[in-house]
Amino acid sequence: MDSALTTIGLPIALGIIMFGLGLSLTVDDFRRVRQHPKAVIVALACQLILLPAICFGLVLLLDLPPLLGIGMMLLAASPGGTTANLFSHLFRGDVALNVTLTAVNSIIAIFTLPIVTNLAITYFDREDDVNLPFSKVVEVFVIVLAPVVLGMLVRSRKPEFAERMEKPVRIGSAVILAVLVIGILLDQKDNLGDYLADAGIATALFCAISLVVGYYVPKAFGIIEKRAIASSMEIGVHNGTLAIFIAVEVLDSTEISIPAAVYSIIMFAFAAVWGSFVSRKVSSRATA
Repeated sequence: MDSALTTIGLPIALGIIMFGLGLSLTVDDFRRVRQHPKAVIVALACQLILLPAICFGLVLLLDLPPLLGIGMMLLAASPGGTTANLFSHLFRGDVALNVTLTAVNSIIAIFTLPIVTNLAITYFDREDDVNLPFSKVVEVFVIVLAPVVLGMLVRSRKPEFAERMEKPVRIGSAVILAVLVIGILLDQKDNLGDYLADAGIATALFCAISLVVGYYVPKAFGIIEKRAIASSMEIGVHNGTLAIFIAVEVLDSTEISIPAAVYSIIMFAFAAVWGSFVSRKVSSRATA
């Protein structure tokens, strides 16, 4: 898929999304880890350890083709997306925790994403035609994190401007992602039916499990409701644009990007339904 959509549009889309993340961040968001260490540790453990294990189990259970399997693992290793903050706000989650988790996990993913993805590449014995060098991932994250730093600088110096721009940037990011997903699906239209049959079931199950795990595991560790909701949204709403970027631009495979593209559509509906369910539980307990 060597087109202007990926060579120009995709880096711009990723830059806008990460700039939007930076507009919502301050240095205190990183310091907040010390205020709620238990919630952060449990959420990160789910994101970094439990989810890849669950995803790998789904890949084996559904007997996915190798490239789609690699795409699923790449998706599982991707950090939470900025849209998680919006869903958390809508459904009474701890948005500050979301911001902190997104910030911390985006840094950690520099190291964990290539490990998980390369293990998948090795398992499926695709080293000859798919390669994810660690140096290339670091280069990608340096490019990705630069807009975050720029956004943080803008927020620190022009907080009113940052607040005004937050909504337009979110809307713009969603529109660009939608165009990107449509472009990828059209590019693969000849195989689209087979891909959706395979990746559709896998991504739907993975999204549902991610949201449920992200809520109930923290609850099992005694974490309060609003932080469990924040964790659920953070774990269930992945940065699909980053996964697509790495699949297309680094791994040079549109097929590997299919799970992230399909997931980017499914996760909005699933997160909305799940958020309505858990927020109603909170409301009913408050009025009981």
